[in-house]
Amino acid sequence: MDFAGKTAVITGGATGIGFALARQMGRAGARIILFEPREHRLQEAVSTLTGQGVDAKYFVGDVSQPEEVDELADFAWAENGRGDIIINNAGVGGGRSSVIDMELAEARRLYEVNFWGVWHGISTFGKRYKADGLPSAIYTVGSENSLFNALPKSGGAYVSSKHAVLGLMDVLRREAPDNIALGVILPGWVKSELSELQSDAAMDTDEFAALIFRQMQAGEFYLVSHPYNVVRMKERWDEVYGAFEKYAPRHEGDEQGDVQLWAERMRAQRNKPRND
Repeated sequence: MDFAGKTAVITGGATGIGFALARQMGRAGARIILFEPREHRLQEAVSTLTGQGVDAKYFVGDVSQPEEVDELADFAWAENGRGDIIINNAGVGGGRSSVIDMELAEARRLYEVNFWGVWHGISTFGKRYKADGLPSAIYTVGSENSLFNALPKSGGAYVSSKHAVLGLMDVLRREAPDNIALGVILPGWVKSELSELQSDAAMDTDEFAALIFRQMQAGEFYLVSHPYNVVRMKERWDEVYGAFEKYAPRHEGDEQGDVQLWAERMRAQRNKPRND
């Protein structure tokens, strides 16, 4: 997708990764609409962007409220003619209690933003994209925690919400019509207000956004940043592969139990011409 002249709607876009992506896309000629509950932060962000020559607006709302996401879409279509790109960036951290001890209300609060907020963005904008058939894009910000637990002994609600987001986007890429480009952004440790760990070791937010935007321009689905993540991913999958090798090793005919292959055979059988 050529981003020039397109409208990018970014949830949670007033600060951090969302704002840095807004700046990257704005420099490439995109028009920006930022969305989150804190109007004073939105005003600051839009003032900065417009001062840098970017066409930027904002709309106040909460991704956990589907009717407010609907209103955001109405605003984008009314103000800019269309919201060509939705970046589901809004997220909350916290919830570092153990899984057993964490208060259910706190876990649900986190899921309302990190998972259901993404769902609302996909549903609201995706239906419009599917209906008009025009070039569109849906991006969702996951995390390295979509792939493994960065802090191994805490954060079950946060980590599981990011795993859920990755699963959601993986299904969506197989269902969405061809006019919708898709991508899942998988940041590692980036400097932002969301991070509970503050250190110069974290990647600069603008550096991260520049790296991710190049991958958006290239049409990638997995948009990645931190190279050492592959070490943690390998640790997980080595253990999984080891379990299969020990207790469920491959053998002749084992493909009969594969759901994808079975579904393909059923489709082929249904579509086979009948000789009546």
